[in-house]
Amino acid sequence: MAVTAPAPATHSPAVTTRTGAAAVTALLVLLVAVLAVVDITQGTAAVGATDVWHALTGRAAPGDASIVIASRLPRMTAGLLVGAALGAAGAALQAVTRNPLAAPDTLAVNAGSYLALAVLGVTGASLPLLASSGVAFVGALTAAAVVLSLSGLGTGTVRLVLAGSALTLGLTSLTQGLLLLHPERTNGLYQWSQGSISQNGFDGDVQMAPVAAVAVVGLLLVARRVDALALGDDAARGLGVPVRTTRVTVVVLASLLAATAVTLAGPLGFVGLCAPALVRLLARRVRPLVRMRASLLVTALAGAGLVLGADVLLRATVPPESAVAVPTGVVTGIVGAVFLVAMALRVHDSAAASAPERLRIPTRTVYLATVAVLIGVLIAVLLAGVLLGDTKLLLGDVVNWARGTAVQPVSYVLDTRVPRVLAALLAGAALALSGTLVQAVTRNPLAEPGVLGVSGGGALGAVLLVTTVPSAGSWGVAGAAFAGAALTALVVFGLAARGGFGQNRLVLVGVGVSAATSAFIGLFIVLTDPFNATKALTWLSGSTYGRTLPDTVPVAAALVLGIVLALVRRTELDLVSLDDDTPALLGLRLAPARLGFLVAAVLLSATAVAAAGTIGFVGLVAPHAARALVGRRHVRVVPVTLLLGAALVGTADILGRTVIAPAQLGAGLMTAVIGTPYFLYLLMRARR
Repeated sequence: MAVTAPAPATHSPAVTTRTGAAAVTALLVLLVAVLAVVDITQGTAAVGATDVWHALTGRAAPGDASIVIASRLPRMTAGLLVGAALGAAGAALQAVTRNPLAAPDTLAVNAGSYLALAVLGVTGASLPLLASSGVAFVGALTAAAVVLSLSGLGTGTVRLVLAGSALTLGLTSLTQGLLLLHPERTNGLYQWSQGSISQNGFDGDVQMAPVAAVAVVGLLLVARRVDALALGDDAARGLGVPVRTTRVTVVVLASLLAATAVTLAGPLGFVGLCAPALVRLLARRVRPLVRMRASLLVTALAGAGLVLGADVLLRATVPPESAVAVPTGVVTGIVGAVFLVAMALRVHDSAAASAPERLRIPTRTVYLATVAVLIGVLIAVLLAGVLLGDTKLLLGDVVNWARGTAVQPVSYVLDTRVPRVLAALLAGAALALSGTLVQAVTRNPLAEPGVLGVSGGGALGAVLLVTTVPSAGSWGVAGAAFAGAALTALVVFGLAARGGFGQNRLVLVGVGVSAATSAFIGLFIVLTDPFNATKALTWLSGSTYGRTLPDTVPVAAALVLGIVLALVRRTELDLVSLDDDTPALLGLRLAPARLGFLVAAVLLSATAVAAAGTIGFVGLVAPHAARALVGRRHVRVVPVTLLLGAALVGTADILGRTVIAPAQLGAGLMTAVIGTPYFLYLLMRARR
């Protein structure tokens, strides 16, 4: 007995963990089954569980059977398939990159698929569903390859999120441009882009299921190699694992899964991020789930449960008539944003996480020459903006208009064009100054109102007012934008301040909050009437269309206040941008100084959003370029930043109005096209 007694104790932990893994799997299967049954019973028609059973057994009335078989069962099946595909894709990407934030969303996979399908829709080509899935796969794989190459195969957490977010913004801007230019060919594509599992019959489910199954089988076949990568690249090579080939294979298969989901239901946000995170929590107690093969299947179940749970929650809390219009992706986007913020709060880093930029210190002569050249460029942009458009004018026409002697057609053109030009220039200068203040306070060269979610908060406030009170004036929109930006800034900076504005935490919290604002913006646009939806989409593209001189007053007033503050407090701004110790040694109260600069930055960003819509990257590009030209002292940086920001947005507005005239593109879309490559270049330079 003494010899045999220890045997159960020795094997007990192994039996317990295997039993635990089986129990977790069984519970997830049961949960998914319950959610599937509930999801089938939800809808606008009064069809309950009994009616569903009768429909499945062939005893239901013809109308009830049609509803269940043609609509609800395909919807439920799509939710299972899409959730499982995204969950498995996220698990594979996180395992192969050893990065807990790798997912189809953060790698811009969904955005690449979305753009590819939008291009397909614009061309008018009618392809079978499988061929459309192939097009989406090409877009997804291309986007993933770009992001992973910039982030060092995903091993840098913040760099991965930044590269993915930047590329997502650029690709989404291109897609929005296509939607606005070809509304008749892309009708309904915006609602689809929010992620909807509603289906018309089983055709899509039947065609996409084998593709997803092939991808999952492929991942299971390379699971052992992926497990070896967890030991490190050198150890994996020592075990005979082809590291690069394994990574490429997994990324290709994960992109195929994501493309399958996007083709079937549109880009559902953050399922591929949340499902692996939940399974990772379980793996701390159930060790077999650490292995790729076990975690892949369990994560697929968790993804299916998340999608069906989101759909059930949506239809349980929203009236049936409205629930039909609201995409399931809105719910998953909000839940995923909360997950991303929660994960960001667990990141440990410091405010000095990035190496300082190596910049030359130019002489006063070089500085004055730079300012003179930029003033000349700004004047040229101003003149080009006034003279160019769908109707070309001469300088004499402008002189006559200023004197009040212009003919009526010229007066009409200039009365509508001059406010647009002023709105673009003022908004560009305000966003550039806002970015300068944010980067100085946070000591983070990658911080800017768009990346940190402040612009998204302003856009959310303005869209909420535009879609609910269409007659709201410019001051009302400006007030709503400021309220949204202020609330967003309070959340982002309040959460990030817990770690001393650490770079990783600040950026990740900002990206998460920005994702939440995007989800709510999509919700309001989908629920409003088509006229307000088009108006909101046009405004979100950064369009200055329809602006009047009163619309420019709020941003002009905020810009004057911001310039005075930045120049009068330029020494404090220099000290705040250094470190925490130097300002304290010189008697500067750091907290009030930071708060004042941040309030000014939020005010500038909010009024710029109200004047010209959502315009990204200006607050990043202009301060970077200014510091590269004239050094770090803010007495020089502020004037150069203002000139660069105004010239950049002014040029983008001109290009948007003239390149494809009489059709127009918003300045925000053009700055995204310009700013995305520059932002990715900064990341690539930081990696080197």
